[in-house]
Amino acid sequence: MGKGIEGIPRVVDLGARKLTRSWIEGVPMQIAKPRDPAYFRAASRLLRRLHAANVIHNDLAKETNWLVTPDGRPALVDFQLAMTLDKRGALARSLGHDDLRHLLKHKRTYLPEALTSREKRILARHSLVSRVWMATGKRVYLFVTRRILRWRDREGAGDRDINRT
Repeated sequence: MGKGIEGIPRVVDLGARKLTRSWIEGVPMQIAKPRDPAYFRAASRLLRRLHAANVIHNDLAKETNWLVTPDGRPALVDFQLAMTLDKRGALARSLGHDDLRHLLKHKRTYLPEALTSREKRILARHSLVSRVWMATGKRVYLFVTRRILRWRDREGAGDRDINRT
């Protein structure tokens, strides 16, 4: 179903009730703990290619959605909250900024000494969408997920099944 972007699962089959994507071998970021500047440069390029295809991931704060492949390159998974936008308007730029901020937050965790002054400025600037979400929707989300559903931080952040056949 098309060539796609390396590091992004391809859609293999899209049925009425089932979506099948290609498998990308890798270890979640919180297990691999990438400390190579090349990983974060490649992750930034991957994110630019994704955004150039008018796709916003919307869930890159989760380390589980960033993989480190066996050859040390980044890959992205879990596109349930992703969206496509027809044009690069204000909303796309704002959401894309948030995707980038989340990548840089991970870089700050694993390789803080490599942050550039530009990256530090990006980290310091929350988008309007992000500020509104933090002030309103996130409180509701946390109430539902933590109090009602009893989910905990990093739930699901355990090891992926890397012994697939």
